[in-house]
Amino acid sequence: MRARPSLEVSSPGEAWALLGLDGPADGDALTSAFRAAIKAARPENHDGDETRFRQVIAAWRLVQTQAPVIAEPGVPAPPPPAETIIAITPREALEGGALTVWRDGRRLKVTAPAGLRAGERLRLKGGAADGADLFLPVLIRGADGLNVIGDDLYMDWPVTRRLVDDGGRIEIDTHAGPRSAWIVAGQESLRLRLRGLGLPARGSRPQGHLFVTLIPSEDAPSAAEDLLVRFTRVWTPDRMAA
Repeated sequence: MRARPSLEVSSPGEAWALLGLDGPADGDALTSAFRAAIKAARPENHDGDETRFRQVIAAWRLVQTQAPVIAEPGVPAPPPPAETIIAITPREALEGGALTVWRDGRRLKVTAPAGLRAGERLRLKGGAADGADLFLPVLIRGADGLNVIGDDLYMDWPVTRRLVDDGGRIEIDTHAGPRSAWIVAGQESLRLRLRGLGLPARGSRPQGHLFVTLIPSEDAPSAAEDLLVRFTRVWTPDRMAA
């Protein structure tokens, strides 16, 4: 399966560049930059593509965690103060659980609820130097073949070129277990939506979906091999002995 470009934005500097800015901005200037960048990156545009579109969204989320600083005319703006970001994986966002956060050389524990979204803030009890509570922003980094945008999960899945051309049934190994889907012969879109397999509903946020991008590959299992795998999964030795 071919490698997919990274969707992560690793630094504020990279985020500002993706938004077409030379450095920190605030208010209307930041909003205008984001709108222009997201419009130019839309996949349906001639110069846009899906990867850049999603990177711009990730950049926008990252800059929301940076404290904006507005410089006086002629005075260089100091860099924004560093803020601890709680980075979690898509599975941690799905399931929640105990997380470890390092703050000022201290190892602290925080509990993440299931269905946590990027940009939300978690309460870190006694996390400040004076013992006060902190509310730290959350960033969801892609891992284990999964990425998160908003309420939805995204993943790739290899399929044979023949199946794409002829259509047929495929079985996809998702985080929730195997799921079946049908490909229509010659269909233009190679992305499938598996309803209800995204982040769980939480507060005002609805249940998300899982979007699977099909990647034509010569190394993908054939229909016969896929059938054998599913047969073996069902007819285990324990079942046959029963």
